[in-house]
Amino acid sequence: MCGRFNVIDSPGLQQLLRDLGIDLKLPGGVNLAPTEPIALVRELGGKREAGFSRWWLTPSWAKAPDQKYAMFNARSETLASSRAFALPFKSQRGIVPMSSFIEWRQEGPVKQPWLITTGQEALAVAALWDVWEGAAEPLLSCTLVTTAAAPQFEPWHTRMPVMLAPDEYGRWLDCSRPIGANDPLFRSALKQPLRLQALPRAVGNARNKDPAVLAAVGEIVELRGE
Repeated sequence: MCGRFNVIDSPGLQQLLRDLGIDLKLPGGVNLAPTEPIALVRELGGKREAGFSRWWLTPSWAKAPDQKYAMFNARSETLASSRAFALPFKSQRGIVPMSSFIEWRQEGPVKQPWLITTGQEALAVAALWDVWEGAAEPLLSCTLVTTAAAPQFEPWHTRMPVMLAPDEYGRWLDCSRPIGANDPLFRSALKQPLRLQALPRAVGNARNKDPAVLAAVGEIVELRGE
């Protein structure tokens, strides 16, 4: 799963936005958590645009936004069969740009948080979106797509976000081109090397937005890509 991530301005993140065809400088965000507003890149009418979306999908058919079900992640294996995700998977795909994400690993009696990023400190994570129109203002919301962890990543978590390679951006955003549930872009592989570093446990509190919670407190691990 992916339940926290960060957006830190860097040359790598700026290059990712250019690769996505977006002319925008994202506001920074530390320890972003579900239900917070996050940047979302979409393709509408053949043009790409970026805006902000609530990170917790509210389906268009829902009676009201709620948090009864964990809708901030969507398993790639069930996208096509899920009532909530099937339509967005077919026609409402997006990308969430981020610098890094956070996972927790059980280490002895405690769960140790780890920061995961690439050498360029930029990740393009597959997302789905929907618009709920049951209030005065339409609600744009999204969910991050996950897949089974690559073998190298399994010691940290059994799941990982679908981190798109540059040659996958266009195909994922172009909803005129069908994508199957078993598409290779969902494969359990590291498409690029990852760098992992242990973090202070204070990052566990989602209200803690101090950049100091992203300071390494122990070893840094490098995982090779495919």
